[in-house]
Amino acid sequence: MTTNRPFRFMPLIIAISVVMGVMIGTYYTRNFSSGNRLGIINGSSNKLNSILRIIDDQYVDTVDMADLVEKAMPQILAELDPHSIYIPAQNLEEVNSELEGSFSGIGIQFTIQDDTIHVNSVIPGGPSEKVGLMAGDRIVKVNDSLFVGKQVTNEKAMRTLKGPKDSEVKLSIKRKGEKNLLDFLIVRGDIPQNSINAAYLITDQWGYIQVSKFARTTHVELLNAMAQLMAAKCQGLIIDLRDNTGGYMEAAIRMVNEFLPVGKMIVYAEGRNFPRVDEYANGMGSGQQLPLVVLINESSASASEIFAGAIQDNDRGTIVGRRSFGKGLVQQPIEFNDGSAVRLTVARYYTPSGRCIQRPYTKGSDSEYQMDWITRYEHGEFFSKDSIKQNKDELFHTNLGRPVYGGGGIMPDVFVPQDTTGYSSYLIEAVNRGLIQRFSIYYTDNNRSKLNDFESYEPLHKYLSQQGIVEQFIRFAEKKGLKRRNLLIQKSRKLLERHLYGQIIYNALGQLQYIRFFNTSDNTVQKAIEILEKGEAFPKEPTEENSANQHG
Repeated sequence: MTTNRPFRFMPLIIAISVVMGVMIGTYYTRNFSSGNRLGIINGSSNKLNSILRIIDDQYVDTVDMADLVEKAMPQILAELDPHSIYIPAQNLEEVNSELEGSFSGIGIQFTIQDDTIHVNSVIPGGPSEKVGLMAGDRIVKVNDSLFVGKQVTNEKAMRTLKGPKDSEVKLSIKRKGEKNLLDFLIVRGDIPQNSINAAYLITDQWGYIQVSKFARTTHVELLNAMAQLMAAKCQGLIIDLRDNTGGYMEAAIRMVNEFLPVGKMIVYAEGRNFPRVDEYANGMGSGQQLPLVVLINESSASASEIFAGAIQDNDRGTIVGRRSFGKGLVQQPIEFNDGSAVRLTVARYYTPSGRCIQRPYTKGSDSEYQMDWITRYEHGEFFSKDSIKQNKDELFHTNLGRPVYGGGGIMPDVFVPQDTTGYSSYLIEAVNRGLIQRFSIYYTDNNRSKLNDFESYEPLHKYLSQQGIVEQFIRFAEKKGLKRRNLLIQKSRKLLERHLYGQIIYNALGQLQYIRFFNTSDNTVQKAIEILEKGEAFPKEPTEENSANQHG
C-alpha cells in the first residue's frame, strides 16, 4: 500500500493553524475591543453580532445571552412600526392557532372565578362532552395535582388544557350536588374555532352575520352562512365587523369577492421590495346583487378595513358605525429555527380609490399608538362626527365620486355615536371589577336545572325579567365590597338589566342567543336595519349640495 507522503502531516498542519488562528483572534479581541478601539467593528450589519460577542466575552457578570436576545428583539422591531412584532417560540403555536381555524385541546369554554376554573360551556362533540364534563363543573386537579389558587391564570390554564392531539389529561371535578370529586380522563382532540359567531335572519327579510376575525376558514364559513340565509329567503345582508381586529388578508379578499361584480378592484399592495400586487373580483361571487350594510368601529382593523374599504370605494354597500382603527400595513411571517418568528411589515395596502388608511405613528412609541382610542374618546370622536378631523391632503373619491379620505382608518358613510345613556360610576365599577360576570356565573350555576328548560333568548329573557335579577346582583355586589348607591343604580338600571340578562343568556344558551339578545337594543344594528328597510343600502352619486357637506 503506497502513501502520498506530502499529505501525511496535513492533519497536524491544520491543527496548528487552527490553534494559531484562535490565539491571534483572542489577542485582537482582548486588546482592541474595549474603550475607543470599538471602532474596529465595521458596518451596521456586524454591530449586533459583535456587541453580543463582546458582552458574552467581557461583561462584568455572567449574562444569559439567549434571554438578552429575546428581550432585545421586540425593542428592535418597535423602532420600525407598531405592527412589526416578535413572537417567542412558546407563544407561536397559540398565536397561529387563533387564525388557523382549529387547535388541539379538551373542548371547553371557561372563566377563572375565586381562583378556580369554572366550566362555562362544553363544545358539542368535543372531547369533554364525550366523557361527560358539564357546564357548571369546577376543575380542582389536573393530573392528580391541585390546580387552584393564585397560580391559576388564564394563560397557564390554556397551556395546561391544550396539548398535542391524542394526548391525555386527567381532570378532577367538583360538581354541584356531588360529595366527592369526579375524575375524567380526556383525550385531547381538534377543536374547531369558528370565526363567524352568528348568522341568522334578524328580520323576515334581512340577514345578519357577525365575523370575529379573518381566519383560514372564514370564507368557507361565510359561504355556508349565506347559503343558509338564502334558503331562508334573505333579501339583504348586514356584515358586522365591529371589534374584528383582522387576520389573513387573503380571507378578506375572498370574502369581498362574494359581493363585487367582475373586474372591480378589491385592494392592492406594494412595498420597497414587494412588487405591486392588484386583486380584482372574478365575478363568481354569490352575493353580488344583495343589498349590503357593513358595521365597523374603532376596533375594526386591517383585514376588516380591506373589506370595508373595498365595499365603500366601489359604492357596493353602506358602511355604518364609527371610524375604524387605521391599519394599512402588511406583515410577512418569518420563522426562526428555534420556533420563534417575526411578523415584519413588508408592504402597505391601498383601497381601490388609492388611499392608504394607515394612521400616523411615531417609531418606538407603540404605547401611544395602541392607546389612540383614549385620545379619540377624550376628543369626543365616539359621540360626534364633527369632532373627527379628516386629512384634507388625503382626499380620494369612490367610483360614484363620493369623497373619502386616507391616513386614518375608514370613515363610515353613516355615523352612529356610542350610547352612554345610563352610564354611572356604579355601573363602571361593577363592570371593571368583573362583578356582573361573577354574579351571572353564580346565578347560572345555582339555577341551571330551571335555565335548561329554555332553548332561545326570548322566553328566557321574559323569565329573568320576573326574577328581580338587579336586586339579587346588588346584594351580591355589596358582599363583594361594592356599596349600594340607589340613585346611581336607578340611573343605570336598564343597562344593568341588559348586561346581567345578557351574561346569563350567554352562560345558559351560548353565544348565538347572546348576540341575538343584544342586537335587539343595539343602535348600530337597528340603524343598519333601517337603511335596508328604506332601500338605501346602495350609495347614490353625490349631488353638489351633499358633496359640499361631505367636504365640510
